[in-house]
Amino acid sequence: MQYQAKSIRAFIGAKDFGVSRSFYTDLGFQESVISATMSYFRISDTLGFYLQDAYVADWVDNTMLFLEVEDVEHYYNVLKALDLPGKYNGVRLLPIRNETWGSECFLHDPSGILWHIGAFNK
Repeated sequence: MQYQAKSIRAFIGAKDFGVSRSFYTDLGFQESVISATMSYFRISDTLGFYLQDAYVADWVDNTMLFLEVEDVEHYYNVLKALDLPGKYNGVRLLPIRNETWGSECFLHDPSGILWHIGAFNK
């Protein structure tokens, strides 16, 4: 099958919808409210996700997203400066890890969703 895709958007849940909305806004995403229980967060025209006011532990505890960036070290330093773990319960920022394929750092959101933020070797 051949088709022209324009974007892909994940749906993620939140333990506390209001807290997660604030977290993602602080992280630099722009929010578009869709309804009282769903918002779309984007960082560009084609990069974004839907945040839902829904929490199923097995689902959220196993959700991981990979955000590819140009410079992991720069992005990690920006994240450290935001002090998100100091502002939000449960948020953790783990240092950069170098792998054979590239490097990444890890950010757990207030609900426990794990973000891999990385760059592939060139």
